[in-house]
Amino acid sequence: MFDKVLIANRGEIALRILRACKELGIGTVAVHSTADADAMHVRLADESVCIGPPEASKSYLNIGSILSACEISGADAVHPGYGFLAENARFADILQAHNIRFIGPSGEHIRLMGDKIAAKQTADRLGLPVVPGSGDGVETVEDARRVAADIGYPVLIKATAGGGGRGMKVAQSADGLEEAYRTARAEARAAFGNDQVYLEKFLGKPRHIEIQVMGDGQGGGVHLFERDCSLQRRHQKVFEEALSPALNPQQREAIGERVAHAVRELGYSGAGTIEFLYEDGEFYFIEMNTRIQVEHPVTEAITGIDLINEQIRVASGARLSFDQSDIEITGHAIECRINAEHPETFIPSPGRIDPYHPPGGLGIRVDSGVYAGYSIPPYYDSLIGKLIVHARTRTECLMRLRRALSEYVIGGINTTIPLFQALLDEPDIANGNYDIHWLEHYFERRNA
Repeated sequence: MFDKVLIANRGEIALRILRACKELGIGTVAVHSTADADAMHVRLADESVCIGPPEASKSYLNIGSILSACEISGADAVHPGYGFLAENARFADILQAHNIRFIGPSGEHIRLMGDKIAAKQTADRLGLPVVPGSGDGVETVEDARRVAADIGYPVLIKATAGGGGRGMKVAQSADGLEEAYRTARAEARAAFGNDQVYLEKFLGKPRHIEIQVMGDGQGGGVHLFERDCSLQRRHQKVFEEALSPALNPQQREAIGERVAHAVRELGYSGAGTIEFLYEDGEFYFIEMNTRIQVEHPVTEAITGIDLINEQIRVASGARLSFDQSDIEITGHAIECRINAEHPETFIPSPGRIDPYHPPGGLGIRVDSGVYAGYSIPPYYDSLIGKLIVHARTRTECLMRLRRALSEYVIGGINTTIPLFQALLDEPDIANGNYDIHWLEHYFERRNA
């Protein structure tokens, strides 16, 4: 096991990793920008190192500064959390070259799955169902027209190095293809420094269903069932639940086993998520995230397995501490991402929190690094924390969530709590009858 882990992140995920390390008896090093000097994980860590000014490019994305912090502190491993450098293959390679363990998959696997075309080709080879599409980069508008005519409109044009909805455009017909193609390439170039795009069949009303996986790189690989992440705004998830209300036990077992088999065949090590679009009873692979996800707590709630703990164990060279037969489903869980944003305009709302009172009681978990008197800085994403509720059934879970939201007090700034309270009044949410476009249509109706 490691002696000391450096946490290369901030906010609630940094605190979550710190807690797992402490429960394993591992020393902790918190790195932080000058804007995060008063962060909770910095206060609780055994050691802390300031790595730069508020700008992420000069601190949390500064590989040289993080490497120096490892050398200063003597950390023998780094946990990247999610975002920032979590899926940076070069970072993983550099740490390995300095005999520092990256708590995550190999740089090779990060690189493979970070290329959307290579990931899709790999998924196809491993027996996972994929969305019909170009299968490779599309270099010209003429090539795009040929592919689109073959798979049929509408088509989705996506950046090969994309994520978060950037470099992604829909062409409903041949008339709109050229503009969508050129716009997607321009966005991809600006966001990722790589303007290569590919085409996929656009699905009309799919759900976004992802399967949590864990491998040990030594022949062990399991799935931990699915999460339904279909409630999204601008391709960003806002509400996640496990299990999906759209799947039956037979579908769940079938796709889970295919995914677990793929993880074993790949020789994957660490936590990951294999993501699908699901429509009319069919799954279509879209990507694999080679890191822990924001929404991992709902999986922990229904399985009782500490995913961060297992990440650390596997990275230290241990085999998985459980087999597929050991993983059982208990109840239902839902997570709401509470952001420092206006609940209607979504304008960021940084500032000082006062008062602050998180909800409590049976089945309530709040993952957050804020406290009364803490100031949300304006330099990073607006996530305040995650409210996770767990109950025996989905209906009980929704009732518990309603109660928890009514107890949650975050004063001094705007938050998205009122949005979730409004969503719980919607019959489609109560019935689990929603897809990836539902939330955007909801906003359109509300603002009409």
